[in-house]
Amino acid sequence: MAFPTTVNDQVTDSVTQVNEKVLGDAPAVAMGNLFQVTSQALGNAAHNATMAQQQAAITAQAATTMGVTTLYSIDTAPTAMATKKFMGSA
Repeated sequence: MAFPTTVNDQVTDSVTQVNEKVLGDAPAVAMGNLFQVTSQALGNAAHNATMAQQQAAITAQAATTMGVTTLYSIDTAPTAMATKKFMGSA
């Protein structure tokens, strides 16, 4: 069985003021959280874009290297010999 107790009006007012302050701060805290999450998302997007550019540059460099290697690997001696015979200086 609970015993009835009286609470000082100053205590009641203090608790009420604290509760109102928490409720009053809630929108500001919510906006702060929103801004923080938005900045994190934008930072991730910028990082992903940078990584995509780097990977594209590496892929382009690899393709160029393979193209040059293919050009250098073509045997030109038979073509030179055929040209020499065709020109009549054999």
